[in-house]
Amino acid sequence: MERRTFLKTGAGAASLGLIARGVEAAAQTSAPAGFKTKLKKSLYFSMLPASLTVEERFALARRIGFEGVEVPTMEDSAALAEVKAAAAKTSLRIHSVMNQRHWKFPLSSADPAIVKQSIEGLETSLRNAKALGAEVVLLVPAVVNADTSYRDAWTRSQKAVRGVLPLAKEMNVIIAVENVWNKFLLSPLEFTRYVDEFESPYLRAYFDVGNIVLYGVPQDWIRTLGKRIVRVHVKGFDEKKREFVGLCDGTIDWRAVRRAFEDIGYSGWVNAELSGGDEAYLTGVSECMDKIIRGE
Repeated sequence: MERRTFLKTGAGAASLGLIARGVEAAAQTSAPAGFKTKLKKSLYFSMLPASLTVEERFALARRIGFEGVEVPTMEDSAALAEVKAAAAKTSLRIHSVMNQRHWKFPLSSADPAIVKQSIEGLETSLRNAKALGAEVVLLVPAVVNADTSYRDAWTRSQKAVRGVLPLAKEMNVIIAVENVWNKFLLSPLEFTRYVDEFESPYLRAYFDVGNIVLYGVPQDWIRTLGKRIVRVHVKGFDEKKREFVGLCDGTIDWRAVRRAFEDIGYSGWVNAELSGGDEAYLTGVSECMDKIIRGE
């Protein structure tokens, strides 16, 4: 509520000045000495305080140094319009849309009705991205469980995604499949093969650094996936405790991760996907990301 009061009462010039300084600070850290690649700092929408309006949340993100935001799929046109207007007013870049139906309605299901629901959600995500000027839609492609074998998850999900690729091309939006805890794509070689089999520039990889630690080495996956990576999620993970932790806590070797992104020539968005919090907490996340980007 204190943040809401500040945003409503702060003079326009002063607020714009703070935002401009945040943008300048972000630009200064995007290409640190010793690296040719430029990483742009972003966060997921739900991390921002829900007590604020969308515009206030975006202004906060901008003020503390974030350049972009990833948003969830919106099926309500009014909500979509509000997000688009807030991004334009604050100059916070919406670079990606996170598809929302892929867990409840997996593309790998044997039930055609469930797959239909999932495809419709993915199509909505693509249209959202087009409307918002985002280049990417995040997709969890399949779920392996007692009812769905690994082979079926592979073939069913690829068939479904191939059916949506013409729309992705029409919207000029990339579908980026993410590595998550879905018992699927459990090695960098499999992930690479899965992406390559589509033979399409509109199907690429969304690499999550924190998600991979339990069964892989992030920098190895990065170098194997290489140019297939179009977006990145970051979160902290402690391999010894086997749990997610603060971004700069845990056992991830962020220096090695940063060097791996340099080695593959990745210049693009790095998106924090963490629990939400107030301005002080988010400022800490922003500062931690600056260190990661600088390779410290």
